[in-house]
Amino acid sequence: MRPSSNTPIRLSEYRPPDFLIDAVYLDIRLDQTATKICARLSIRRNPNCQSNAVLILDGDELSLTGAKLNGKLLDEKEYLATPERFTLHHTPESAFTLEIETEINPSTNTQLSGLYRSGRAFCTQCEAEGFRRITYFLDRPDVLAVYTTRIQADKSDAPVLLSNGNLKEIGGIAETNQHYAIWHDPFPKPSYLFAIVGGDLGVLSDNFVTMSGRKIDLAIYVEHGKEARADYAMDALKRSMRWDEETFGREYDLDVFNIVAVSDFNMGAMENKGLNIFNDKYVLASPETATDHDYAGIEAVIAHEYFHNWTGNRITCRDWFQLCLKEGLTVFRDQEFSADQRSRAVERISDVRGLRLIQFPEDSGPLAHPVRPEIYHEINNFYTATVYEKGAEIVRMLRTLIGEKAFRQGMDLYFSKYDGTAATVEDFLSCFVESSRRDLTDFSRWYHQAGTPILSVKEEYDSVKKTFTLTLEQHTQPTPNDKEKKPFVIPIILALISEMGDKYDLTSGQMTADEIKKGLIEFCEPKRTLKFENLASKPTLSILRGFCAPVKLSTEQTNADLEHLLLHDDDPFNRWQAAQDLALRAIFSRMKATNDKVTPHKAEQLINAYRKLITEGLTDPAFIAQTLALPSELDLAREIEREVDPDVIHLARSTLKEEVSLLLNSEIEELYNQLEDPCPYQPDATSAGRRALRATLLDLIAAGNKDKGELLAEKQFMRANNMTDRLSALSTLAAIGRPSREKALTHFYNLFSDDHLVIDKWFALQATIPEPTTIQRVIKLMEHAEFSMKNPNRLRSLIGTFTNMNLTSFHALDGSGYALLKRVVLEVDPLNPQIAARLLSSLRSWRTFEPRRRALIERSLKEVLGQEKISADLKDIATRALG
Repeated sequence: MRPSSNTPIRLSEYRPPDFLIDAVYLDIRLDQTATKICARLSIRRNPNCQSNAVLILDGDELSLTGAKLNGKLLDEKEYLATPERFTLHHTPESAFTLEIETEINPSTNTQLSGLYRSGRAFCTQCEAEGFRRITYFLDRPDVLAVYTTRIQADKSDAPVLLSNGNLKEIGGIAETNQHYAIWHDPFPKPSYLFAIVGGDLGVLSDNFVTMSGRKIDLAIYVEHGKEARADYAMDALKRSMRWDEETFGREYDLDVFNIVAVSDFNMGAMENKGLNIFNDKYVLASPETATDHDYAGIEAVIAHEYFHNWTGNRITCRDWFQLCLKEGLTVFRDQEFSADQRSRAVERISDVRGLRLIQFPEDSGPLAHPVRPEIYHEINNFYTATVYEKGAEIVRMLRTLIGEKAFRQGMDLYFSKYDGTAATVEDFLSCFVESSRRDLTDFSRWYHQAGTPILSVKEEYDSVKKTFTLTLEQHTQPTPNDKEKKPFVIPIILALISEMGDKYDLTSGQMTADEIKKGLIEFCEPKRTLKFENLASKPTLSILRGFCAPVKLSTEQTNADLEHLLLHDDDPFNRWQAAQDLALRAIFSRMKATNDKVTPHKAEQLINAYRKLITEGLTDPAFIAQTLALPSELDLAREIEREVDPDVIHLARSTLKEEVSLLLNSEIEELYNQLEDPCPYQPDATSAGRRALRATLLDLIAAGNKDKGELLAEKQFMRANNMTDRLSALSTLAAIGRPSREKALTHFYNLFSDDHLVIDKWFALQATIPEPTTIQRVIKLMEHAEFSMKNPNRLRSLIGTFTNMNLTSFHALDGSGYALLKRVVLEVDPLNPQIAARLLSSLRSWRTFEPRRRALIERSLKEVLGQEKISADLKDIATRALG
């Protein structure tokens, strides 16, 4: 565990490396407890830097066993080697070769950074700073080198030997059971993209023919016996490769593309050049073991990592402050891919729900930071929703502002101009300045100013003059270290809907001809007024269509306006948003009625709209499922923003859910029965949409009639021919809370006890039960034989789900949830600091709670920070959370 440091890293202090490494030759002798690494580095001074610099290489818990300079063994007086650093005292002026030998123990590497063991395989994770745990190196993303890697291992322990690039040679070692493989990657890359895998693995093989006619060998390596469960991942990979050719003109460049699935992984996946290493939850799927959500996740993550080949690998980031340049851009690309493969409307709704669930609270709390940070203590803590999801929204806004044609031209220019380099956000934007011939200086504020803007809209209709006036205002709340906020450039797509449901032509003297044509306003000042003319009646405003900017919207629209949008708007996102707003208002009115001890008004507009949607349920089931789903308790907490009381939220939401169920019972049950599908499972979007809607309806039925819900859920659970239907039924039984719950949970476990990915679902589902006793259930599950503090997936499924997704149980007034989280992070921290820090991040919104809970959380954070020995990762999160 690396100890905490008070020295921050600042963007303003960036300077190029004093030395460059042109070529790396690695000889790795794999052994479970004593792996030997010999690194031969071709080094030269950077001609653009100081000439008298001494070479200092990064390390992390390393043990040096030997060093040579230009083939000559170095005396110990000629260098200084510590676990964290290698210093060459008398560094040559001309180019030289440095050989460094280290020895590491992969089996004790519980941090899962560097080289470690996962199951029966050796594997690596080098982003962000894992390569320095393998050998001493200039471990920074702007040092690009060509790598040749020789791997040697016992045939019985590791019959499969993989690394980056193309396979050049394989062979056996005479009179031993050892063998070797030599891989060469001709494309210069930073050390964080280095990877090796050695193990006893099964393989699914295929090939892909590129647009220029090159045949690429594809392989996905998994545990023996699970090869068939990689079929969908392989299909997603081939579709991703074709899509990137057709959409961005990007062809794959190596002769092979390999994926390896492992069960111990801190992240979702890693885009190592030519050798992607995946958390196996994003590779393995079958109808019996994976849900529709799993299939969609596999498709998205496979695409994301493949797309990194150009946006991340061929063009990498100059420094870690530019992380959004590869991640935000690639998230945008994978979201567009998923939208093209599935329903664009549903994909957009899903993406925005995720953004609001995680990034919006992050942007309004103590962990807020710009998309491109100015300072960090631990880079591992900046793999955040702000960098990824908000970063993607910036790219989407850019495309909206300059148009599809100029955006594609800018991307083509970026690929051609910066291929083989380590680029910056400024480099990226310069390409679009050139392609669009416009100044993007103000737009770039999205990258360096934190916070989510609040877009306030006031409207006024003059029935005599037949004019409709809009007043737009934007305001961004202060964030840590950034109190004075300047206006953002906000693209606003709008439409005016008539009483009959048609769209009015936009006519306004305050809009340019181009703005009128596109229905797009570039709002870049604190306040702006627009007056629309020749409107026979008051229109209903449809604004921020398609969620064209990551802002919080405040309007004066009535419930009747929202119902009109839900029933008549042709923008699917705004139809869904209208339903969400109606539901939010209904829930908030119930919260107020409870406080005032009065009976709340019926949610007539919401019920009427729901009734019409249900009658159309078979036309677009995926969209209807999203629209019928009430805002979650986490959504409600985010909207309230201050003095949050989880118990009050839970009661009000449950009350409305029961009302909807009782008032629409017959329509809901009829549609639920119509959606039953005895046909074999297919993971396509249409079939998935039908299952999603059926799950939503079952949940609603149980909310109003537990007897009926229990009966239907038990029937669906036992008859299900796929994991999606089975798990949704189990979720309903778990929420009902009768003896049938424990019976079903036991049956589910017995069916899938030998499948760790399904057991993750079993842990996670129990962690979401909104009952006071759930914390005792979680503590008991931590004692289960299948639970391990060393496995990130298991920790995320039980502890992560409980702390992030179970608002009422985790935030129990007695503070037991916070005490449990503190205990877990302090136990995990010495083993895996990255995971410990991410678990503690669940307290990022602690200041929004009411005083009692706020005080309890603050005390827990201070107790974590007060520990004598904690990692730099954990200290960073606790310090920033406390502010």
